[in-house]
Amino acid sequence: MSKMKPSLGFTLHDVARLLRKRFEQRARSLGLTRSQWQVLAHVSVNPGIQQSALADILEVEPITLCRIVDKLETGGLVERSLHSTDRRVRLLNITADAEPLLERMSVFGDLTRGEATAGVSAADQELLLATLLRMRANLIVACGRPAEAAPQMESEAVDG
Repeated sequence: MSKMKPSLGFTLHDVARLLRKRFEQRARSLGLTRSQWQVLAHVSVNPGIQQSALADILEVEPITLCRIVDKLETGGLVERSLHSTDRRVRLLNITADAEPLLERMSVFGDLTRGEATAGVSAADQELLLATLLRMRANLIVACGRPAEAAPQMESEAVDG
């Protein structure tokens, strides 16, 4: 069997996994789970976000997010408020107690990115980011269209 060459998809997935793993190693000192720091990070850059919208962004079930937010709210890091015109909608904001954690998380992110990009020139980093942003934009558009069926493999073809 021939050795497969690295593919873009698998490599991107592996790099993302390792970035999360390395960040988690640091974030453990804050007493937060990965799910909790993801919620804090998203709420900090999207103040007043609807809980249901955040569940969509994080690609988790609303009840799963509800449990995470419950823990963060109990810890005094997130607060829920009611929407002004729809009592069913919960809006999320971080609290002042979360600010120091967010600052530490930012430092951890900087350290982790620094480790990941060691030896990669600033120009190459900019090119990589621009390329990934283009790919993301392409896939957002593609995901809005129906998928075509995969072509049949020769081994799947039925001789008539």
